[in-house]
Amino acid sequence: MKKIFLLVLSVFSLSAYAQKDSLYLLKPKQVFDGEVMHKDWVVLVKGNTIEAVGEMKFKLPASTKVIDLPGTTLLPGLIEGHAHLFLHPYNEVSWNDQVLKESRAERTARAVKHAEATLLAGFTTLRDLGTEGAQYDDAGLKQAIEKEVIKGPRLIIASKAIVAKGSYGPNYKNADLDLPMGGVATIEHGDGGDDEIFKSMKEKNVAFCPTLAAGDAISQYNGWKKGVDAEPEKIVAKRKSFQSALKNGVTILMGGDVGVFSHGTNAREMELMVDYGMKPIDVLRSATSINAKTFGYGDSIGSLKKGMLADIIAVNGDPTENIKAIESVSFVMKDGKIIKQ
Repeated sequence: MKKIFLLVLSVFSLSAYAQKDSLYLLKPKQVFDGEVMHKDWVVLVKGNTIEAVGEMKFKLPASTKVIDLPGTTLLPGLIEGHAHLFLHPYNEVSWNDQVLKESRAERTARAVKHAEATLLAGFTTLRDLGTEGAQYDDAGLKQAIEKEVIKGPRLIIASKAIVAKGSYGPNYKNADLDLPMGGVATIEHGDGGDDEIFKSMKEKNVAFCPTLAAGDAISQYNGWKKGVDAEPEKIVAKRKSFQSALKNGVTILMGGDVGVFSHGTNAREMELMVDYGMKPIDVLRSATSINAKTFGYGDSIGSLKKGMLADIIAVNGDPTENIKAIESVSFVMKDGKIIKQ
C-alpha cells in the first residue's frame, strides 16, 4: 500500500519554519529509502533532518526551495565501510614508502583531499580503519570536518593500530573461526573464507566486509590485464569466498579498502559486488542501511525516513538496473547542507 503524506501548514507554523529552519523539497524520479525503491516519491528536508518522505501534497511557505532532480534516483548518503584516508594508491607509492618516508604533514594534507573527494562521490559517512603510521591524526581530521574547517564525510575512526610483536598469528583460518565465537561484530577481507567460516559467522550474526576492490587493484598493479588475461588465483579465490558468504546468508557490508585505490572511486567496490554475484539492490542496502545498522548508526543515517539526518544523494539513472549509475552523482546533501548540485 502506497504511503501518502498530507502536510497542511497553518500561517503560524509557516512563520515558524521560515524563522527557524530552511526547507528543501527534493523531487527526483524515484527514491531508494535504504530498503526498497519507490517511484514518484519526494523528500522534504527541514534544517538538518528529514521531515517527510513519500507521495506528498504540500502547502508550503514561499521560502521553500524546490529542487527538481529529473531522471535521478535519490538515495541515503552512501557509507564507505572500510577505508584509509591517510593512504593513497600503491601504484603511486608503495605502502612501505608511504608509511616510512612520507611525513605526517604530507599524509594529513593528502587525507584532507581524500576526504573531500569521498564526499563529492556521494559517500557522506566513512569508517576509517587506521592511519597506518599517522598516529592519531584521524581524530584531528574528524574534528576539522565536524567544525567545517574542511569538507568531508562523517568519520567513524579506529585511530592508531595495535600490532603484536612478531607480526600476525600463523593460522588465519583458525582466527576466522575463532573470531565469531569471540563476539566480534565484523570480519574484514576474509580472503580465505569458506562455508565452515561463513556458517559460523551467520550463526553468530557477524558481518563480512569483503574489500573486493583492493584485491582487484593490487592484482592489476602486479601486472594483471583485466578483461584480457585470465583471472589470477587470488581473484578466483576472492570470488569463491564472496559467493560462499552470499550462499550462507552472511550480512555483507560495503567497504572496498579504499586508499589501496583512489579515494572518490569508492563505487568500484559496489560494481565488483554485483560482478561477483550480488543483486544491485542488495548492494545498495549494504552501502546504506546495513552499514549504518552494523556500525551502530542505524537510528540516524543510512535510511530516508522522517527524523533521520539529511544525508542524501542523487545519481543519474537507476542503479538497480545498472550499478554503474552510482558513479554519476549529481547531488550531495550532508546534514541538510547542499554540497554538490
